[in-house]
Amino acid sequence: MENIVISIGGSVILSDDADASYFHNLNKLLQKFISKYKIFLIVGGGKKARKMIKQGREQGLSERELDQIGINVTRENAKILTNKIGNTNKKIPESTDHAKITEEKIVIMGGTTPGHSTDMVGAELAEKTDAVKYIIATNVDGVYDKDPNKFQDAKQIKEISIKQLIDEHGTDWSTAGKNVVIDGPALEIILKSKISTYVLNGKKLDELEKVLTNQSFNGTIIKV
Repeated sequence: MENIVISIGGSVILSDDADASYFHNLNKLLQKFISKYKIFLIVGGGKKARKMIKQGREQGLSERELDQIGINVTRENAKILTNKIGNTNKKIPESTDHAKITEEKIVIMGGTTPGHSTDMVGAELAEKTDAVKYIIATNVDGVYDKDPNKFQDAKQIKEISIKQLIDEHGTDWSTAGKNVVIDGPALEIILKSKISTYVLNGKKLDELEKVLTNQSFNGTIIKV
């Protein structure tokens, strides 16, 4: 059985418009594929994590302490999701090694250690499980030349090389709660292990299904 890793943003699953029907449809979609794939789902922190990190930074906490706050939120989000998805674990793995040996057909987890976002957790897990696809499900339609939430003239990039992304954004992680499409440490792993990576809007489950079934989709392919 092949492995698939999906990193889904907290801003997707806990957005203001993520009602009960979204979770029902996400569950329905994932169950369709558990006979073909083992699915690893990593959940981000979203708005709640960024808000708590901002408050902690104002109180003078270190970046490591702020990262840990964000990690705790991702694990809470993961726990929420395990109660909405069938055939999944109830104990949240604290490491990618733990996730790898978890037996359920769908394994849900959050962050692991300070120094990176859940993007890197997903890339690391994809590397360790030899995943055939690493899907980053965010709140925008792929990678853009600038933030589409801030700039109306932002242009979607349908394909981009991993080396170009690294040239533009680097491979470091210096600020807890940094809101980027893919974090630097994740890019480094994707390059090293040549992981097939796709970026799409996690709210549009039809696009996620297209990637899972090898169809053309609205999003970005990261070429390795």
